[in-house]
Amino acid sequence: MRPAFHLAIPVDDLDAARAFYGGALGCPQGRESDTWVDWDLRGHQLVTHLAPRQGEASNPVDGHGVPVPHFGLVLDVPAFHELADRLRTGGAEFVIEPYLRFAGQPGEQWTMFVRDPSGNALEFKAFADESQLFAR
Repeated sequence: MRPAFHLAIPVDDLDAARAFYGGALGCPQGRESDTWVDWDLRGHQLVTHLAPRQGEASNPVDGHGVPVPHFGLVLDVPAFHELADRLRTGGAEFVIEPYLRFAGQPGEQWTMFVRDPSGNALEFKAFADESQLFAR
């Protein structure tokens, strides 16, 4: 079993964070206060804290502007496509639509990027063979 990570991110609207993380992503809500909410991001602790928005940056990857910073999860392929469908149904706008990278090469993976209502970038990936996670 992998250790769980803890990540705290800024949001500028806790109700919008609840709609996105609890609704669009389906994360169970944990503890909360007037200024933060804990989320169960598939066994990892994600905390949304009220704070001002931060600047944006990106790097070119495969002809896309990949938002930096970003975070997310590595899922199995069926869970990746289920989440993509859930996000589409929920009206999420993709920064980068789901697509297959490195087809037929080491590290072949599905990837997609979305932003939460406060502008935080999330990437979700899926490998048919998770042992290829760090393949070169």
